[in-house]
Amino acid sequence: MKRSLTDTSAKNARPAPDGTPKRYTDGGGLYLHVSTTGKYWRYNYRIAGKQKTLALGVYPDTSLKQSREGHQAARELLARGVDPSSHKQALSDECKAMASNSFESVAREWFVKFSPQWVESHSSKIIRRLERDVFPWIGNAPIGELEPPDILKCLRRIEERGAIETAHRAKQDCGQIFRYAVATGRAKRDQTADLKGAIPPPKKGHFSAITDPIEVGELIRAMSGYKGALETRTALKLSAYLFTRPGELRRMEWIELDIEKAVWNIPAEKMKAGKAHSVPLPRQAVALLEEIRPLTGKRKHVFPSRTDTSKPMSDNTVRQALRRLGYDNDQMTAHGFRAMASTRLYELGYSSDVIEKQLAHAVGNEVRRAYDRSQHMAERTTMMQQWADYLDNLRDGAKVLPFRKAG
Repeated sequence: MKRSLTDTSAKNARPAPDGTPKRYTDGGGLYLHVSTTGKYWRYNYRIAGKQKTLALGVYPDTSLKQSREGHQAARELLARGVDPSSHKQALSDECKAMASNSFESVAREWFVKFSPQWVESHSSKIIRRLERDVFPWIGNAPIGELEPPDILKCLRRIEERGAIETAHRAKQDCGQIFRYAVATGRAKRDQTADLKGAIPPPKKGHFSAITDPIEVGELIRAMSGYKGALETRTALKLSAYLFTRPGELRRMEWIELDIEKAVWNIPAEKMKAGKAHSVPLPRQAVALLEEIRPLTGKRKHVFPSRTDTSKPMSDNTVRQALRRLGYDNDQMTAHGFRAMASTRLYELGYSSDVIEKQLAHAVGNEVRRAYDRSQHMAERTTMMQQWADYLDNLRDGAKVLPFRKAG
């Protein structure tokens, strides 16, 4: 085939003086279409009796040599009865499908779908963790082709810098992404399931709890927007307002509540220390109980099980609700509301006697406890109301000033 163009002639090619596009042929149907907007390689061919045009690139990004290589490949397809344009579109669709099925693409789709349900601080940590520790290594790989060793390599890099907890959280993130990919038909299984025990466990400590005032406010706002059952949302809120042990709260009974006096009297057999305990109810707690009374007021428990109403709700209910809000077990637990309240109340000026009594902790020696008949009820009643108001102010984003202890 005789070729007409040279690199110089392609470089100097111009449209007609009046701006009309001009065609510079190279032979075999290949030509350079030159207009005022640019220079475009084109190939005119016929298939099944129809005239068609295949775009082969833009000059100079696509050189003369490259356009001829594309032209030759198209001619070979045509010789086999394959339409070059249809073939190009199929390849384009395949590339797009591969891109949309990459781990990073699926992960970002998952993040966009679920992050509106999380507080901003939590969602920003997740996306930063993925962008820093996961995407650079497996982001471009088709998620359906990844294997457990591929994920483990990412986790090992995190582990090697001593960030064991971060490695576990990255594994949890990847697991959620894989399960989303399975649900949307882009992966066969969660590849992180085989990595159990592959990373050393983080050091054990106290129950995880949020204590920073700003993060506390974010948590309370998230809880207020919880979309699950009313019983669960109420239990979440009361966990923060009352900070009793999770088992005490979930087993709360209507007969134990004196709504008129705003107090919850927990019998000794339900308490860890085997001693009856009274919990002053702030206005917010009373309002929550009044709201749920039409739903569960005829039951024994304030929070009955959904499967067997003669029993209290599962001890896993509040924890799962926190997970749905985006808080994993390393950030916040149902028991963590006690640490949250204790930490903040000490910093806000309340005495250890009052705080520990409200937590139902033993205070002092046996002789002192025998003479301590007051139970600090007046101080605890004031403290509980101020604590509830404090949480509401954090939730609403108001400027919160330290409140003074009673007395």
